[in-house]
Amino acid sequence: MDKPSTLLVHFDKGSAAMANEIKADLEGSDVAAKVEAMKRAVMLLLNGETLPTLFITIVRYVLPSEDHTIQKLLLLYLEIIDKRDAAGRVLPEMILICQNLRNNLQHPNEYIRGVTLRFLCRLSEPEVLEPLVPSILENLEHRHHFIRRHALSAISAIYRLPQGDQLIPDAPELVERALASEQDASARRNAFVMLCLCGTERAVAYLLSNAERVMEWPDLLQMAAVDLIHKVCRPPNHRADKGRYIKIILSLRSSPSTAVLYECAGAIVSLSSAPTAVRAAAETYCQLLSSQSDNNVRLILLDRLNELHTSHRDVMVDVVMDVLRALASPNLDVKRKVLDLVLDLLTPRNVEEVALYLKKEVVKTQSGELDKGGEYRQMLVQAIHACAVEYPEVAGSVVHLLMDFLGDTNVAAAVDVVLFVREITETNPKLCVSMIQRLSDTFYQIRASRVCSIALWILGEYSLSLSEVESAIATIKQCLGDLPFFTISEEGETTDSSKPAQPVVNSVTVSSRRPVVLADGTYATQSAATEAISTPVTPGSLASTLNLRSLILSGDFFLAAVVACTLTKLVLRLEEVQQSKVEANKACTGALLVMTSILQLGLSSYLPQPIDNDSYDRIVLCVRLLCNTGDDLRRIWLQSCRQSFAKMLAEKQFRETEEMRAKAQISHAQPDDLIDFYHLKSRKASKNYLSVVAFALWKLPHFLWLVLNWQLALQPFYFQASNSKCITWCLAS
Repeated sequence: MDKPSTLLVHFDKGSAAMANEIKADLEGSDVAAKVEAMKRAVMLLLNGETLPTLFITIVRYVLPSEDHTIQKLLLLYLEIIDKRDAAGRVLPEMILICQNLRNNLQHPNEYIRGVTLRFLCRLSEPEVLEPLVPSILENLEHRHHFIRRHALSAISAIYRLPQGDQLIPDAPELVERALASEQDASARRNAFVMLCLCGTERAVAYLLSNAERVMEWPDLLQMAAVDLIHKVCRPPNHRADKGRYIKIILSLRSSPSTAVLYECAGAIVSLSSAPTAVRAAAETYCQLLSSQSDNNVRLILLDRLNELHTSHRDVMVDVVMDVLRALASPNLDVKRKVLDLVLDLLTPRNVEEVALYLKKEVVKTQSGELDKGGEYRQMLVQAIHACAVEYPEVAGSVVHLLMDFLGDTNVAAAVDVVLFVREITETNPKLCVSMIQRLSDTFYQIRASRVCSIALWILGEYSLSLSEVESAIATIKQCLGDLPFFTISEEGETTDSSKPAQPVVNSVTVSSRRPVVLADGTYATQSAATEAISTPVTPGSLASTLNLRSLILSGDFFLAAVVACTLTKLVLRLEEVQQSKVEANKACTGALLVMTSILQLGLSSYLPQPIDNDSYDRIVLCVRLLCNTGDDLRRIWLQSCRQSFAKMLAEKQFRETEEMRAKAQISHAQPDDLIDFYHLKSRKASKNYLSVVAFALWKLPHFLWLVLNWQLALQPFYFQASNSKCITWCLAS
């Protein structure tokens, strides 16, 4: 559309025949047909049709109608038609509707008067409005508040027109008198808004004179008062009254309207940056955050709190626990925003309270009543991880609880837990012994391959004492079960050697094509029983502890290689801490048996996929290492891996610190800060850039003269001279 419109309704394009049908229906006496015809006419006009011959028909047959629906549609029609010609003059036929509008403004029915006054708010033609002004002003004293409300809106709209002060020159005085005697909330709000727009001084005087009674005002009027304070506090001439405005805003914080509370919080921050005012705004936002159930409202409130945190972090630290109460929301987006905001507000004073609250939330996720509890638990684990990394003193109170979730069905949450355990084990040596013991006790609960791999690495690197090493080796052997991984029966069928007579878990049998010769000389077909990961097991039974065996028999030879490497590290460390060589040799033999059993399984045709080359090479390397160990290899296996991990954590911490410092510099950059020229730091290019900078700074007037005299500027002397000569020439000139 090529012109602005106050009304938009979709309607398919019509035709000349439709215009004729509309005209015929309007000329008839059927009220329902007239209503439908007016609706079609309005829709056609809104979608670009002109209908030039329809105006006279409407004046003749529609204006006299007393039906309320037809009168409302008539006003919509008059609102959207073109009222001016190409030269910008009001069309002569517009005079025909003035008398009808005047009659409507004096109509005994309140509805007709009200919708007509509302229609006049959208007229911008002074020639049409001028004869209607006396009737509009008469409606200010009507007994019904519906008419007074729209009369005030019409006066405000007319007075704000370019020639409005000529149509109603005393409009602010009339509205001020009406406001003093008005009792209806909506009418008072319209009158006050009109004064705010057209007579600011009068509105300010009315507000300050009623400052003690603002709390008794209806919420609509309170909202208008807050908007006025926003407006008048911008110019410098009202700075002296800022204290009175702040007092009004603070009194409105006890309003029962949530919309007023939200606007008051924003007004407080805009009026003052004092810690008391900012704290009041933050408390108001937190109050709304805990009382509102709409997720969109909560997200908006969290955005406002985040803005306060950006500019007033010290004040926001005191309301961290109030923000945390928003975790009761079932929406994950709200929970994520709350956790992000809280993590940015951590201090040594509140970190213990925050960690304890997050610990309670983790416990709640165990009930299974929460929707998407696994994702929420993962977010909580990541938040606790961040708390413990930044403040290691709180790790001891939460790490043992989180280790119960190593066997979580949500693999992502379990991975976050084991990564947290790995980092805390390195950064907090005081907890190392208890965490290794707890990990050995709960290792059988782990069902995810990646979690098992990381947990095995932790056991191999941080099991230092004799009891820890022996416990770790026993745990791994218990989770692997009996060796070998399969046996061949007399009938030629292979079965899992760890299974009892009555199978506890279901198995999948895969037949191979290669025959095998049995002890009695007969032939049989080899097959292997593989346990599926998703097979249900009975807690406490033998099968429930064989997590490593189930994963390896499912074809996860990468995990099998990790098992071999972990056993190698444990055996090497056992040789250092175990005085009895017999016990050390026994452990070494058991580890070699595990590795050879894995290689036997991987090289056989029992499983659909054989062992991959990388895993095979790693396991063979472990076998050779245990058979012939040198001092250099022992040092690499027992020290270098842990040192590399410690270095990785240090680099990660340094990188995060640099990123935070860069963000702080960007957010606090000032116009007069020094500019750091990155290219000047380069050793190779420093001389060139120094030459250019020296030339530009010391000979700027001469350089401008060279630009104006282009013939001289094109001479190669200035650009082909050496760097030292160029700088010397600039200084000498």
